[in-house]
Amino acid sequence: MAAGPPRRLGPPSLAAPANDRGTLVLVVGPSGAGKDTLISYCRSRLSDNGRVVFPRRTITRAGDDGSEDHHCVSEAEFRRQAGGGAFAIHWQAHGLCYGVPVSVNTALAEGRTVVVNVSRSVVDAARLRYRPLLVVSVSARRDVVAERLRERGRESLDDIARRLARSDLIEVGGPDVVRLDNSGTIEAAGEALLLLLTDRQR
Repeated sequence: MAAGPPRRLGPPSLAAPANDRGTLVLVVGPSGAGKDTLISYCRSRLSDNGRVVFPRRTITRAGDDGSEDHHCVSEAEFRRQAGGGAFAIHWQAHGLCYGVPVSVNTALAEGRTVVVNVSRSVVDAARLRYRPLLVVSVSARRDVVAERLRERGRESLDDIARRLARSDLIEVGGPDVVRLDNSGTIEAAGEALLLLLTDRQR
């Protein structure tokens, strides 16, 4: 992508019917809270369970940076796909574009549970389009988050401090929100998330 300030994609966009039978599970929380790690843990544990779906996101970020397994595209290609209706949900954050494939709508219509890591900025819009919906708000102690961000090595210490300050300003609440503390071991929080996901299928 060309250098310069990122161009805005506009408001978060969703393109889903309101009568889906499956549950859309939105995993949200600040960077460093461990959302991708928890999702990977559950994906591995549920690898033989076709009723819970973990779609790959499309991101305008290099695919070899040690982050989640995702489809890597240029910003121009992302815009082309978004304009063609390729994404059920898409948004922009921290200079990157993120998209959840529209195929999740089919999985939801089939009664499957769909688990996606999304920005907290799309939660309110998703609530208007998807029923039933569950928001899993992942958090961790501030010192734990800071250490995880440092280990990730993508940002300077000043950038990390600014990111931590911004995360304190965003709060997600409501009767559809379950809070999950991921300050301890991955097994502890992972098993808690796993229970939430498998309960969707009972």
